[in-house]
Amino acid sequence: MSEEQERTLRAVRVKQLHEPALLAKANVLGVGVGVRQHSGKSSTEVAVVVLVRRKVPASELAPQDRIPSEIEGVPVDVQEVGDVQARS
Repeated sequence: MSEEQERTLRAVRVKQLHEPALLAKANVLGVGVGVRQHSGKSSTEVAVVVLVRRKVPASELAPQDRIPSEIEGVPVDVQEVGDVQARS
């Protein structure tokens, strides 16, 4: 197994374990695994991706609603997606 595959499997495991707690936080719409974004550009770093309606400064969030920058050594990337609506 390659190092990249191992990083991806670890990120998937961390996502599965922590997804309920992340989804319980204010403003969080979804959780997945993907590549970390830097200034709108994709990197090669595998991360747990937390999708939020709107990015909010940590100082404006209650402590229980803050999203950590990493979980169990896996980077966490917060990505703003706006309002999500189903289409029929």
